[in-house]
Amino acid sequence: MLDYASLAAVAQVVRDGSFERAARALHVTPSAISQRIRLLEERMGLALIVRGTPCTATAAGQRLCRHVEQVGMLEHDLHRALPAMGQLGDPAARLTLKVAVNADSLDSWFVGAAARFCETEAALVDVSIDDQDHTAEWLRSGAVIAAVTASAKPIQGCRSIPLGRMPYVATASPAFVKRYLKNGVDAASLAETPCMTFSRKDALQADWLRQVCGRSVEVPRHWLPSSQAFVAGALTGLGWGMNPRMFVADLLKRGKLVELVPGTDLSVALHWQHARLQIPMLDRLTEAVVTTARDKLVQET
Repeated sequence: MLDYASLAAVAQVVRDGSFERAARALHVTPSAISQRIRLLEERMGLALIVRGTPCTATAAGQRLCRHVEQVGMLEHDLHRALPAMGQLGDPAARLTLKVAVNADSLDSWFVGAAARFCETEAALVDVSIDDQDHTAEWLRSGAVIAAVTASAKPIQGCRSIPLGRMPYVATASPAFVKRYLKNGVDAASLAETPCMTFSRKDALQADWLRQVCGRSVEVPRHWLPSSQAFVAGALTGLGWGMNPRMFVADLLKRGKLVELVPGTDLSVALHWQHARLQIPMLDRLTEAVVTTARDKLVQET
């Protein structure tokens, strides 16, 4: 039998990043946390925690954390079905569910989905942010139980559900366009025009440049890892960038921003992938995510 007190210690250290914070959360001493994890590692013959700042899980540790999360969801659903079990545990104790989401979804519709789910669940969410083309890697590694991703193909052991499309538009301020692109938008002018890129994984600007110019174009780049900073950067004339149309529709209507080339939106199809498990709580999280996303994103007609 697995020692769930020790497994809970592993999961809490990974969640909080330190033995001290995990000890406070579990109402024990740091030495007790350390002893539980050491004994479990010795029993399994595997390292589970990489000691550092912050502490992180090894591959084996991640698998055990995922198991603890799944067992916790099952126990919460069992408490809901059999209230008399309350005497055997604390049904009000909140689980933390780990998911990966792209920044634009987080800043637009995903928070609403999480709120809808948490209204009726004893749960918290731990969101990791990554580019939509890379969030699936978090799920594949076992670091999260579900992810919003651009990948439609189900990861092994997972289910993939279409959410809708998020259109992106190349935007800048009128003054910026007048300064850099007054003679037109083409490969030569864009090669001298600063653009904004979210991260080294962000390919949206490069994809738009290939679509408009028919080839790859190297451009000067600002690096801004924030959806809100992207809009602010366009408004202040820092650079041009691909903003979700839902973020800038009103600004375009009021003339605060303009499209570099009208009618050249890039539309990113998003999917919800989650572990294929028969766990009602995970089904309810999925229902909240899918319902909210399909209300906010563009749907196929």
